Amino acid sequence: MDTTVSFTPELTSTELSVFARSCAVWPGALALFGLLVLWLGLFAGPAAAREPQAEQITLQRTAEGLFLSARLEVAPSAAVEDALLRGVPLYFVWQTELVRDRWYWSDKRVVSAQRTLRLVYQPLTRRWRVSVSNLPDAGRGGAGLQYALHQNFDDLSTALAGVSRVLRWRIAEASDLAAGGDQRVELAFRLDLSLLPRPFQIGMANQPEWQVSFQRRIEVPGAIEPDAPPAPAPDFGPDEAGVEVVR
Repeated sequence: MDTTVSFTPELTSTELSVFARSCAVWPGALALFGLLVLWLGLFAGPAAAREPQAEQITLQRTAEGLFLSARLEVAPSAAVEDALLRGVPLYFVWQTELVRDRWYWSDKRVVSAQRTLRLVYQPLTRRWRVSVSNLPDAGRGGAGLQYALHQNFDDLSTALAGVSRVLRWRIAEASDLAAGGDQRVELAFRLDLSLLPRPFQIGMANQPEWQVSFQRRIEVPGAIEPDAPPAPAPDFGPDEAGVEVVR
């Protein structure tokens, strides 16, 4: 049996004319409508994001300090990929905290380090851009970050590899480390929704497809190892192609 779908031109024209008049009275109506459509599209993916998997995590203690090298496998949900393809920048945060065990009192939190990576798709060049910042946010969301390095990638998979990797990242100075053991590093990696523009934060906290996080505790080596040769720049990507250094 054939099915026929018909439209009513008079009704469609009337609705469009009403919307056009409202845009003329309020110039921001069209922009608000576009923002609403984008916001609704961010929650289209029903599947939850898979927790990042650790492929490598190592701590190296040298005479210069404590260095972290880590590589995770990140598989974002369809909703996250859709937001990226729409040009929404996403922010991934590496965070570490050096903790010293104390049997007579609560554990002492000695020093912390943070690294924020901004991932955005550039439609004009059809490339992915990763920017890294080692400074804390200035209180204006992602707009308050100051970036020191930028790197371009040809596809999303290699861009995510750059986001989910750190190489010889110094997370503590030698003076922060106590002799012997009884110290650990609490490592966390997450998609930081608080750095997004406020219209995109509404309701995201309860959306499982937007929860990308990883946590791990690592014991600090008690012995000092020989210094390793300097790592090639940048230490947040798989290669050196397309690197821009901002001084």
